[in-house]
Amino acid sequence: MEKTLFEFEKRMSADEISGYLRNVADKLENGENLELESGDQKVQLDTDRDAEFEVEVERDEEDGEESLELEIEWKEKASDLEMN
Repeated sequence: MEKTLFEFEKRMSADEISGYLRNVADKLENGENLELESGDQKVQLDTDRDAEFEVEVERDEEDGEESLELEIEWKEKASDLEMN
């Protein structure tokens, strides 16, 4: 079962979006923790491990809206798992 830890949606310029993505890319490249914050929401991700990367493009035939979805999935580290 999935639980949403952080969600962000905002109309932004191409420059703002590329800056946001560049920050994410820099953290990934350097193996640094990625901190995402918006309002009272805050989450930190450990990016120093391999991940599954997915790209999806969709077009809504009714309104002609196109979307690009980028998804990165990390498995929990063994040390992060709670043992009973």
